Order: sequence, then C-alpha cells, then structure tokens
Amino acid sequence: MSLTAALRSTQAQEGSRPEAKILNSNDSGQINNQGWLRQYKLYTPSSYNPERPMPLVLVFHGHEGTGASIADVTRFNKLAEQKGFIAVYPDGIDHNWNLRGSSAGKVDDVSFVTALIDHLKQTRNIDSHRIYATGFSKGAIFAQDLACELPDQFAAVASVAGSLPVRLQAKCQPKTPVSMLMINGTNDLAVHYEGDDDKSQRGALISIPDTINVWQTINQCSSAPKVQQLPTSNPRSRFKVKVSQYPGCSSGSEVTLMAVANGGHLWPGGSSQDASVNKFNTDLGFNASQTIWDFFQRHTLP
Repeated sequence: MSLTAALRSTQAQEGSRPEAKILNSNDSGQINNQGWLRQYKLYTPSSYNPERPMPLVLVFHGHEGTGASIADVTRFNKLAEQKGFIAVYPDGIDHNWNLRGSSAGKVDDVSFVTALIDHLKQTRNIDSHRIYATGFSKGAIFAQDLACELPDQFAAVASVAGSLPVRLQAKCQPKTPVSMLMINGTNDLAVHYEGDDDKSQRGALISIPDTINVWQTINQCSSAPKVQQLPTSNPRSRFKVKVSQYPGCSSGSEVTLMAVANGGHLWPGGSSQDASVNKFNTDLGFNASQTIWDFFQRHTLP
C-alpha cells in the first residue's frame, strides 16, 4: 500500500475526529507564515522560569490528525510537567505535512518549523541546544525530513511509525550528524516494515532497515549494533520490543531502532479508545513517549 493511500485510512489512535481535550493545556497560539495563519497547541510546565532556558519538544501529528489529537495520544504534556520541558503541537495545513521539495504552490512546512521555533523563542526562554522533534506516521516522516534539512536546529529526532520516502533517500545529506530514534511495528499495514513493493508509486517508502542504514551512514556509526530485547509485562505475549543500538557514531550522535514484533500502526503506550490497542499496550509494557524523552535527554547541540 502506498503512503498516500495508507495514511488516508483510519489510524488506530489518531485520525479524523473531534479535537481532544489536552491535559492541563495552558495555551493555544498562532503565527502568520507564507500567507497562512498557522495554529499550534503549547504546554509550558509549572517549573518554567523565564530566567532559565528550557528544552523544547516539537510533536507532529499524523495524516488527518491535529496538534490536539497527537497531544492526547502521546501524553507528552504530563511528561513535560514531570521532566521540565516545553511541548508544542503544530497543526498541519489540511491535517497534513508537506515535505521539502513538494510540488510548487504548496506550503513549505520545513520553513514553517523554522519560523515557529523563532516565534516561540520570542515568548519563551528556549534552550537552543536542546530542541527536539518527534512525530507519528506522516508526522514521523516529516520529522525525519526535518533531520535531513535542519540538522543544526535539532539535537535529536524520534520517528514513530514512520520511514523515509524513496524520493528523499538520495536527497537526505545533512552536513552535521543528528541522532535518530525509530520505533516501528513489524506488522504495520500503513508504513510497511519492508518498504513498499512499487518504489515508483507516489509517496513510496523505503524499508525500516534501509532507513536505519541511511542514518547509520549519515552519522558515521562504525560498529555493529548492540541488540537486546526489552522485558514485557506478559512473557507469553507475541508482542516484544527488539532494540538495536548503533554505537561509535560521529560527534556523540546515536542511531537506535526499536522494532515492535507484530506491532501495528500506532504509538506504543499511547492513549486510545480502542480496547485491543489498550490490551496491546498492557501486554507490551512499553511507553514510546517516555523512551523518546530518555533518548532526547542524552543529546544536546554543541
């Protein structure tokens, strides 16, 4: 299934639905950019002190999602309150993200992200060395595009249920290393673990192993991966997380793949109204949001 077709289907956790309530949300904002009035949700933890710079995490929704819906799914607000970082959830135009190099006439979302970061720096004391990006599905693909295009902006990037499009593979040549964490289900029917069969179709994706190889090459990781399996809440469960960490990367960068055996197109450990997703999360005992923040904390820009 092509990316274009797959991401128009109903997603397990986030999709076309009424805007969800965000836990302890304290701000909504907007910014004029490229002739568009762009909206975003912003969470500033109670520990924020204008005299001290604070890390910033940008979270990008999937196709047909919103900033509000991905905030609800990921529960990053609760984590931001606990750990002390600012979280921002932008809305894509028409619930979508346009990658750099999209056809003429479309909004340039890479430039929008740069403008959004500059905008937030005017209202919050942002630690420029600790800005991070993550996303789900099309938002994860966009986060990887940001790593390709803006490696000097982000200390680390995390991708959940995303990959690299075929047309971006050769173009992704950042001049500096950028740490990358990927979390993917091996049974994802939207973003196929083995990539799309027809690489010529619009929006075709390369495989997850090939995507990891791209980031391993970019970050000049010299050693074979260290592989381990995370413990699960239910030892008899067919759902398990295999972690492959690539050491020896340039300038202290890191590349890590977390493959969820038999996992589908969802945010592990996220909020859901689907009983089967909640049972999956209980059996797996793995929280993607906490894991992403742990990964982010290990990385700062020089």
